[in-house]
Amino acid sequence: MISLKQIRQDLRDIRYYYSKQKMFDGLANSLGQNDIVERAAMYNKAMQKAPIKLYDVYISLYINNNTQETLAFDWGVSSEYIKMLNKGLCEFLQKQLA
Repeated sequence: MISLKQIRQDLRDIRYYYSKQKMFDGLANSLGQNDIVERAAMYNKAMQKAPIKLYDVYISLYINNNTQETLAFDWGVSSEYIKMLNKGLCEFLQKQLA
């Protein structure tokens, strides 16, 4: 089973990839594609089965590169609520990727 620590690291890597996706995709032809692209696809596939709120958290934090504080402000909720949702996201992914 994949650890929560590994999931958190993968999510940080996925966020970084999406924040610079155009650059990475542009260089893929000359350097080859980084393995993060396959990991992102694996996580994206798992998220297709997620409850809608977790799906939204994943998109907002990791695809759209928002911070938890920014997301809390945008949604009009507390940072603690977003942290709770993010923890639920990690636990959901742990079950899906087992």
